[in-house]
Amino acid sequence: MSENLHPEQPSSMAKQKAPYAPTTASLGGIPTTKVDVPITAIFLFLFLLGAVAHMTIFQLNKKKGHKFIMSGLMFGFCMSRLAACTLRIVWSTQQQNVPLAIAASVFVSAGVVLLFIINIIFTQRILRATHPHFGWHRALSLAFKIYYASVVLSLIMLITCTVQSFYTLNHNTRRIDRDVQLYGATYFSVTAFFPIPALILGYAFPRTTRTEKFGQGRFRSKIIVLLIGATLLTLGSAFRAGTAYKTPRQRNNPAWYHSKACFYLFDFTIEITVIYLYAAVRVDRRFHVPNGSHGPGDYSGANNRQKDGFELEQQRATRSEDLSSDDIMN
Repeated sequence: MSENLHPEQPSSMAKQKAPYAPTTASLGGIPTTKVDVPITAIFLFLFLLGAVAHMTIFQLNKKKGHKFIMSGLMFGFCMSRLAACTLRIVWSTQQQNVPLAIAASVFVSAGVVLLFIINIIFTQRILRATHPHFGWHRALSLAFKIYYASVVLSLIMLITCTVQSFYTLNHNTRRIDRDVQLYGATYFSVTAFFPIPALILGYAFPRTTRTEKFGQGRFRSKIIVLLIGATLLTLGSAFRAGTAYKTPRQRNNPAWYHSKACFYLFDFTIEITVIYLYAAVRVDRRFHVPNGSHGPGDYSGANNRQKDGFELEQQRATRSEDLSSDDIMN
């Protein structure tokens, strides 16, 4: 979103009313009916299929008592992309409509955060499986919760400053907005990249217990799927962050990285690839953990087996006592 910020405005803009149209180049530029409408329509259809697929998976699992919230989150992400695609198509027919441009920019930039959160949840499950006592430690669990909250708060800050940058000509306010936008771009790049070093460190440290396997499929396959998804999302996020730090250019003199090809490749193409990948490999089965898991042994079902064994011993003991009582009475 930071590319919409323009620190220095021509004096003529002072005569205009807010919101003010951007004067600097942005990723993808202003959409046109000739180029952007056909491309965006294709992505709209692809994201619609993705939404149908993940909601179908979610509903089928729900009927079986298999709760997998991430399928619902991926459905939500696809819906946000449907909104973003629709807004860009409408924007292409009303290029001077600044509020419409703001809404389209916000939806394009904000939706991908859901995929970042999904990958972090998968990472946390793998860490708990490979290092149960460390992964389930209260301090680490609290750290993850704080991290999730910081992602949401950062997103709110980013959206607020992006919208504000369209409604003010104050140089200092715009400088602050740009700083917050650069922080947001950097923070979300780190968030997208987080699963990769976390998985590497998780395997680098020696394990004191056996891996608690969960879900279906080989454990190694889970890691490969997550690494592929995280790498793709990091590529897109790092590209957006890198271009955000470049010196803003005038709208009539964009750089190569402002091209429509870069926009659709590093945004929609990467995202739809991850969405289809997670549906194809059935992450709802691979990353599913027993409902109510709250400590070491829950993923593998060891605690349930111990509990069942204890209950069985109690039943046997009770049965023996009843037989002894019958013998005494007789």
